[in-house]
Amino acid sequence: MENKFKILVVDDDPYILLSLEFLMKKGGYEVMIARNGKEALDTIQSYYPHLVLLDIMMPDVDGFAICSYIKAQPHLEHCKVVFISAKSKEADIKRGMEHGAAMYITKPFSTRMLMQQVETLLKDATAPSKVIRYASTYEESIQNPTAFWGKQAAQIEWFKTPQQIFTAHSPIAYEWFADGITNMCYNCLDVHVQNGNGNQVALIYDSPVTQTAQQYTYQELLQEVALMAGAMHKHGVTKGDRVVIYMPMIPQAVIAMLACARIGAVHSVVFGGFAPHELALRINDATPVLLLTASYGVEFDQWLPYKPLVDAALQETQHAVGQVWVYQRPGLSAQLNNNHEMSWTDAMVGAQPIDCMPVASTDPLYILYTSGTTGKPKGIVREHGGYAVALKYSMQHIYNIQANQVFWAASDVGWVVGHSYIVYGPLLQGCATVLYEGKPIRTPDASAFWRVISQYGVTTFFVAPTAIRAIKKEDAEGKGLQGKNISALRQIFVAGERCDPATLHWLTDLVKVPVIDHWWQTESGWPMLSVMMGLEPIPVKAGSAGKPVCGFQVEILDEEGTPVLDDAHGYVTVKLPLPPGVATTLWNNKEGYISSYLEKFPGYYNTGDGGYKDGDGYYYIMGRVDDVINVAGHRLSTGEMEELLAMHYAVAECAVIGIADALKGQIPIGLIVLKDGVKVNEAMLEKELSDLIRHKIGPIACFKTVVWVQKLPKTRSGKILRKTLRAIADGEPYNLPSTIEDPLVLQHVTEKIQEKGVGMAFQ
Repeated sequence: MENKFKILVVDDDPYILLSLEFLMKKGGYEVMIARNGKEALDTIQSYYPHLVLLDIMMPDVDGFAICSYIKAQPHLEHCKVVFISAKSKEADIKRGMEHGAAMYITKPFSTRMLMQQVETLLKDATAPSKVIRYASTYEESIQNPTAFWGKQAAQIEWFKTPQQIFTAHSPIAYEWFADGITNMCYNCLDVHVQNGNGNQVALIYDSPVTQTAQQYTYQELLQEVALMAGAMHKHGVTKGDRVVIYMPMIPQAVIAMLACARIGAVHSVVFGGFAPHELALRINDATPVLLLTASYGVEFDQWLPYKPLVDAALQETQHAVGQVWVYQRPGLSAQLNNNHEMSWTDAMVGAQPIDCMPVASTDPLYILYTSGTTGKPKGIVREHGGYAVALKYSMQHIYNIQANQVFWAASDVGWVVGHSYIVYGPLLQGCATVLYEGKPIRTPDASAFWRVISQYGVTTFFVAPTAIRAIKKEDAEGKGLQGKNISALRQIFVAGERCDPATLHWLTDLVKVPVIDHWWQTESGWPMLSVMMGLEPIPVKAGSAGKPVCGFQVEILDEEGTPVLDDAHGYVTVKLPLPPGVATTLWNNKEGYISSYLEKFPGYYNTGDGGYKDGDGYYYIMGRVDDVINVAGHRLSTGEMEELLAMHYAVAECAVIGIADALKGQIPIGLIVLKDGVKVNEAMLEKELSDLIRHKIGPIACFKTVVWVQKLPKTRSGKILRKTLRAIADGEPYNLPSTIEDPLVLQHVTEKIQEKGVGMAFQ
């Protein structure tokens, strides 16, 4: 289906619609029909037609406005518009062509004559030189990965160009660009300055709570980073040394990361505000020579002192950190306790800017510990060369972003999204990247994100579904968008958790640009599934994370490791070897990497997620494999149930967990947050939702119980703590996750589960 030429016919004349649809389908084209202007606009946002046949005289939105909308969308640059109209005056025809139409045909006309004209347009539009195709490019990346990634490697700068593109030591041990020499910082900063782009904006810092806004050009950011690198070097930090960065979302965090890369030191960013015990665990594992922190961070409208947390962590560690540098933020200074601690300003005294150190492509760039929702954190190791090549490729071909445009990932530098798409990815591409020290709501309200997009002209926006749900809950009508100019926005990408269709549709309807759900992990470092907007903007399917990104051979396997049929649920895996940029080891724990990711399915990387593929090749990620529950022998997806519940008008957010049941093994229960202002009879709504699941999935689901809660317990990155919720309901021991956003929410939910009397623990 994806190789068919896509045509949208917009007309309210049933004869014309039927005639054109018949002739075009006969010609092998994929045809969609819209009978009014609104329907046309809605279809265009998700269908991405190559050709639109458009009646000017639509009853609600005139054809000129629709044509103008199409021509304003960069991702529709290949789309041609043909006006069909009863208006035959020269002025009307001239106006139509001035709006960018490729052709203007007056009624009445022969549908066969129109088809001949369409064929003429298609011959030009389908020429291989004019249209880049996803399918052929993806096939090349899988069938000949060495040649494919060799070409992509030429997109970054090397001190020594790699001759060994791919080196296999064993079926599970391999290297990309093994003999290449480069430096991530050099590619992020020096290259752009040397190419004459030093005056372009590199970093936009926005902190609504502290009322601070600041911008750095590439030249200014390079100067700051080079000086910071010089200070580290002056104080004895050398290539391969580890530096822990425990900082809030301020420019100095980005500067510190790039400075480490500049001298070949290995940074380990720990999410600011993590509990001391969790920070201590990471210090013990990474054994840093230097710890960088700040006097405080911001959490909604509260200032959170960091130094007491650092002090408590250092009291607990077995590893002695040689130096601690503290950036004293305006408004609150931290107390320095001994000679090993100094202010950021004092550390810079006498330092000189330093050039980039050439490093091997395979040298480690950073260690990033995975979220502690499933046990002990694991130190993911990322390399300079392969990571740079992968991120550069993703910025161009997935996120469809060009140099000098503005990219905003609404995340934190402590997470993988922050590493890849706040810091390294945008700077590699020569973009301006937004560093936002705020929240989607309460800083000051649900209009915060729209204000940032409008103020800085954001082109591509990356956000977690949980943030969009929070905005939707407080501002379901999208009033916060009123008066904001978001015309620069071309697309929105969502990730971090599965985006339910209701949220995706709400956001798409609100912003009128493509919203793309895509999927990846801390381990992968960049997307594995997506619509590749810079390659070919294929249609978005709500609920799906798209198709495999070039380089990733994604397969759905059953318990025995056999590929399953379309639409059958199974384990989401990726066939080895993995492309550049993906972690291939854990810090000081190679065996742990093998046992965690490679042992269960030999020859495959086990993502730990469950899902399925449909007949069109789109993949659906339904959550962690342990989110698949077994109800009386039936394997059911809690993600599918959540999707159905989220469609209800009264539901703001929901989580479905499987709890132990003496009769059926497991049964599902729903934890539901209602929309603000919605008044319901809880008993009646519980039955209504139960009937919904029964109707859509069947009585085998045994969904009967809803627990009404004010909020859902989540990690700071927005993931719902399902494993912890199951443990609470089942009366099993659990550790308070280190990444929890608000422990009081967990207490509230526990009380509500107890009040309901569900689960082995409360029966």
